[in-house]
Amino acid sequence: MTFPRITADPDVMGGAPCVRQSRVPVATLLAMMADGMSVTDILTDLPFLDEEDMAEVLSYAADAVRDRTAR
Repeated sequence: MTFPRITADPDVMGGAPCVRQSRVPVATLLAMMADGMSVTDILTDLPFLDEEDMAEVLSYAADAVRDRTAR
């Protein structure tokens, strides 16, 4: 599965998966949601992101968990 909106650059945030070459790691967005923030709240705080970015963050996380549990 490919995730064009998720990038990992060793020179940005230590290579952590981020959204569209930003310095916003996928893990940070997932933690924000886990802490009770809605997608609307996150998009208000980070207006350069959009709903498609957030949908891909969730898909990326689901795929990562699926890979770990399949082993």
